[in-house]
Amino acid sequence: MTDYTKTKRTTLKRAHERGVYDRDRVHAILDEALICHVGFIHDGAPAVIPTAHWREDETLYIHGSSASRMMRALENGAPACIEVTMTDGLVLARSGYHSSVNYRTVVIYGTGRKLTDEAEILATLKVFMEKLAPGRWDELRAPNAQEKKATTVLAFDLVEVSAKIRDGGVEDEPEDMNDPVWAGVVPMHRTFGEPEPDGQLRDDIGLPGYLKDYKGPR
Repeated sequence: MTDYTKTKRTTLKRAHERGVYDRDRVHAILDEALICHVGFIHDGAPAVIPTAHWREDETLYIHGSSASRMMRALENGAPACIEVTMTDGLVLARSGYHSSVNYRTVVIYGTGRKLTDEAEILATLKVFMEKLAPGRWDELRAPNAQEKKATTVLAFDLVEVSAKIRDGGVEDEPEDMNDPVWAGVVPMHRTFGEPEPDGQLRDDIGLPGYLKDYKGPR
């Protein structure tokens, strides 16, 4: 699979060696992350809104209330900058300057396309639910007319895309190496706890298989 083509906006100027344009690695970050942050201009001022996202092939999707200022701005053609971050560790160096965080990020520039075909909308919402909990969509009732009317789904083509990854250890100055300060990396891992049933859950409904030993989206 080819890399994403670098553009003026996606070419890293600082720490360029951390830039990643490989599609598989970009996809892996997008698929593991649950939340993205969407930057756009609203009424002449910048705004950044967190929201859930999902990916199918070379398209990123978000959904939200049809009355949302973000969804309205984006469906009317406002350009967006979408960012995803996964944090993997604290990098504690011998100086504050070189202390850092290990991370995986993706930045996407683009303009959204509002989905209008009901079959396409339901198909991609199923993909979203399957990302969260594989097998759950088929257990749920179908969205009703009001829910469909109240929900907007936007699609962004993955064209102008880059990732940035820091995954190394401490990078201290040679003159600091003998300082009496602990240095190293504290790994960070996302974990999910035991599912907590709703207080009004029927007694005859047990834990579904897809929630047993749940590890989250991958």
